[in-house]
Amino acid sequence: MSTDAVRPNAPTTEASVAGVDTKFEIVVIPVSDVDRAKNFYGRLGWRLDADYDSGKDFRVIQFTPPGSGCSIIFGKNVTAAAPGSARGLYLIVSDVEAARAELLGRGVEISEVFHDAAGVYAGTDEPYLFGRLRVSGPDPDHRSYRSFASFRDPDGNGWLFQEITTRLPGRIDPAATTFASAKDLASAFRRAAAAHGQHEARTGQADPNWPDWYAEYMVREQAGEELPQ
Repeated sequence: MSTDAVRPNAPTTEASVAGVDTKFEIVVIPVSDVDRAKNFYGRLGWRLDADYDSGKDFRVIQFTPPGSGCSIIFGKNVTAAAPGSARGLYLIVSDVEAARAELLGRGVEISEVFHDAAGVYAGTDEPYLFGRLRVSGPDPDHRSYRSFASFRDPDGNGWLFQEITTRLPGRIDPAATTFASAKDLASAFRRAAAAHGQHEARTGQADPNWPDWYAEYMVREQAGEELPQ
């Protein structure tokens, strides 16, 4: 086809993609027993968004984890994948030990908190997961991205909590700082309070402008920028 046939005002593919938000919102989970899976994900405390049954050969259920912009769906005739074949499904949390404790309180079996072996990600502990050569306990320096806990649904689909408190540079726009939930915001306040206490200890005086300092700390932490001292 001649390029002359292309309408001059038609947007190019590159421009069209760049100008349109593309939001990843659904992950399909392959399960063998729909009602058993519905009971399990409900027990996690996730929001049930839909349970549609055609009454014939199609059923779809949707759940959304707390504070998540992405949901899962499963059901009857929604995927050809083998039940239990989903691996490495990441759930990002600001406090991995608190997230683990909550699941334990709901009667869900979950691993101990662990971290990777000094940046060595190969191993046999949990194939296809980040940090699969596990060392017991959270990362000793409490670095972001380094502490985990894992669990499975009844079919064996593998989930992973990953603790992230500070994003790598470029991951978050500092002009659009948001928190997914009141719990995440409260955790950020606690970290800012602890850091501000150290700031006051260094200066040797109370800081009357602590709200500004807290705000600056929380925005920079989420954006992965250098933290105020």
